[in-house]
Amino acid sequence: MRDNIAMPSSHSVEPSLLWDVFCRVIDNFGDIGVGWRLCKQLAQQGHTVRLWVDDASALDWMAPGARQGEHVGITVLAWTQSQDSSLVQALPLADVWVETFGCEIATEFIATYATSARASGTNGFKFPVWINLEYLSAEPFARRCHRLPSPVMQGPARGATKHFYYPGFTTDSGALLRESDLADRQATFDASGWLQNLGITPSPGLVVSLFCYEPVALGVLLRQLANDPTPCTLLVTAGRASAAVRDALAIEPALQGGLHVHYLPALTQIDFDHLLWASDFNCVRGEDSLVRALWAGKPFVWHIYPQDDDAHHAKLDAFLGWMQATPSLQQLHAAWNQTLGHTALPSIQEQLPTWATNTRNARARLLQLPDLCTQLVDFVLEKR
Repeated sequence: MRDNIAMPSSHSVEPSLLWDVFCRVIDNFGDIGVGWRLCKQLAQQGHTVRLWVDDASALDWMAPGARQGEHVGITVLAWTQSQDSSLVQALPLADVWVETFGCEIATEFIATYATSARASGTNGFKFPVWINLEYLSAEPFARRCHRLPSPVMQGPARGATKHFYYPGFTTDSGALLRESDLADRQATFDASGWLQNLGITPSPGLVVSLFCYEPVALGVLLRQLANDPTPCTLLVTAGRASAAVRDALAIEPALQGGLHVHYLPALTQIDFDHLLWASDFNCVRGEDSLVRALWAGKPFVWHIYPQDDDAHHAKLDAFLGWMQATPSLQQLHAAWNQTLGHTALPSIQEQLPTWATNTRNARARLLQLPDLCTQLVDFVLEKR
């Protein structure tokens, strides 16, 4: 049965707007991953998008053809081009600016835009609707700050107003990015066929995906999976997760006898969904993959991005509180993220049914919310 997904409002496709979306890739792939998903969904709703990014290289495997202009409605531009006044002057004026994750639009871009707009002779000049799309959090401050205005007091944008926009998990947040065809894609997905196309025949038993940083508890997880009587197929994503598993198995090579390990190539965003759908248990990291794990509806553990001041501990606790995580699921996350200083993992095999119910219930609550892109478009139309 298809999930009951909240339908977009009538404002989400008309009128068509021109969006400038700005993204700086700090590290890993979450920044560009979320930025691209937003651009893709805006384009699917009939809008035109320019994505300004300082490092678009990950799009080559994440969204093939993106840099070549093969995705209708989206143009990818280098961040440095936003500082080229002659190029910016030649572009149509945007209706919306989006700064993803607090990145700041280049001063040169703003100044050139203001000069061009005023020179056009348009009466009542004003800046585009300006959105600061923030990080995902279940913490109370995110809901308090959602949609709040922030007047610009100096520089070429003086007199403009930014608005904070917080993704989240509740009705008083911006909700989560979700494609309109997600339910149809999941309903028709063939897990065995997808794995076979990768040259993988999973052994009877548990299929586990691994997308992580370098958790201290990784060796504990591998030992648990290898020593369990139920066979385990381990699907390891490219990059840091593959390196971490290889290092762990080099220390304990005997574990390889109890695991069927497959090191995957870099996956497109679509195939990353397929990976999560094909697995019985998912290990995910960062922001974008957390959202995809929730939509997958399979049991998972989240490796939250670690911060030097341990601010991620409060963020993780807030998320688990919203999720109504069972004690064993809380223990799993504490061990995986070292929030309690130990690495004792609960039994994955024993707890999977309980965790599956927990995840499905959380997903059902999220599906009652309008998706982030639809809400964001409605908010922009209110402010125009």
